[in-house]
Amino acid sequence: MADFARSLSSSPAFDDSGQSPAQLLRPYWRVTLAAFLGWFLDAFDQVALLLCLPDMGKSLGVSLTAMGLIITAQSVGRVLGNTGWGWLADRYGRKLTFMIGVVWFAAFSGATAVASSYLLMVAIQFMFGVGFGGEWTASAALLMESVPPRARTLASSLMMAGYECGFFAAAAAQAVVLPHFGWRALFVLGIVPALLAIFIRIGVPESPVWLAAQKNPRAKAARPKGGMFRLDGAAVQAIVFMAVLQFQNAALYTFYPTLLRTTHGLTPGQVFPMVAAYCIGSLIGKPLCGALATRFGERPVIYTYFLITLAAIIPFVTVHSFPLMFSTAFIIGAFGNSIWALVPHFLAQRFPSATRSLGMGTSYAAAAMGQGLSGFFIPWFATMYSLGYSMEISVFVGTAIVAAVLAYRPPVLPGEHMEGEVTH
Repeated sequence: MADFARSLSSSPAFDDSGQSPAQLLRPYWRVTLAAFLGWFLDAFDQVALLLCLPDMGKSLGVSLTAMGLIITAQSVGRVLGNTGWGWLADRYGRKLTFMIGVVWFAAFSGATAVASSYLLMVAIQFMFGVGFGGEWTASAALLMESVPPRARTLASSLMMAGYECGFFAAAAAQAVVLPHFGWRALFVLGIVPALLAIFIRIGVPESPVWLAAQKNPRAKAARPKGGMFRLDGAAVQAIVFMAVLQFQNAALYTFYPTLLRTTHGLTPGQVFPMVAAYCIGSLIGKPLCGALATRFGERPVIYTYFLITLAAIIPFVTVHSFPLMFSTAFIIGAFGNSIWALVPHFLAQRFPSATRSLGMGTSYAAAAMGQGLSGFFIPWFATMYSLGYSMEISVFVGTAIVAAVLAYRPPVLPGEHMEGEVTH
């Protein structure tokens, strides 16, 4: 076991040699790019669906309310995908599972373009959600196990910035494609991600941590029966942290466009700059969050970002001045949403190599449940008070709980030194 740890820690992938995180990450640009593109393409397809819901409902002959079931079906698929593909990635490898997940969601994105009925669309989006959840689970574990320790927070933030880029790409594509070719043509573009699988196959190596574990007899013998991770303090912290963080984060953005249109009286055209400011702030804030966490540690950075978010949340939902709405949207995006930059690294530390993908996937599945709870609680509370007040209360309560969960320090972080750990 000692020889195994020494062989990993002395390999180029884990040699810090006094370089900056950016310098350390440079030789691993392929795996970083692959993880970024995976999340970018996931976001593109998901946001394209949200942007096309009214057109799809009209084409399929159902109400917008009925179309909401499609979103629910996709969310259920994500939960199953996060956990199921996580188990596969632990058993058969991060790279193979990543490739299959990409091809899977690309195939069902393309199938969306030819769906001829409402029920078929629900089934297709459920299957798309399965691939959507699996792609993130495998790629996040692959990235965290492939790059040097001091570059992991930076790599984590670059991967998660892919979502904002995918959002903008989908918005631009729908503006160009939708008026001229219809919503089905937009989903034909969803087949393109299958090309990423070729890049992964040719240019991205398997996780050195996973490969070394497969060659180590003690690691194989210590693998839990059924592949289930141990529900210790670190694992519970990861699951609860993700559920509450997503609840808090959903309170920031899910109903923001609705707030702008109903409370502030903005037109759809006036809403876009505010949403764009939020996304631009997040796109800038995520790499910055990763860099700051590398220098000062994750906890101090997360707590600082929480304080800024709490200071900005009231003007974020109450101001009516266009410049102030734009600036507060940017601040909330840059600080409230950018904490997600650290999620892959945070989760990877809390599960051992043998069950890391399943643990990370289960935690992300818990996040989907937190989002669902937010989607129920905020409108319900708004019926008694107001939408803006409901958002504020949800953010304050969610932030307080997440901060308390983060304050807990597990006695052991099973993945803190993943380059030398495979048997826990």
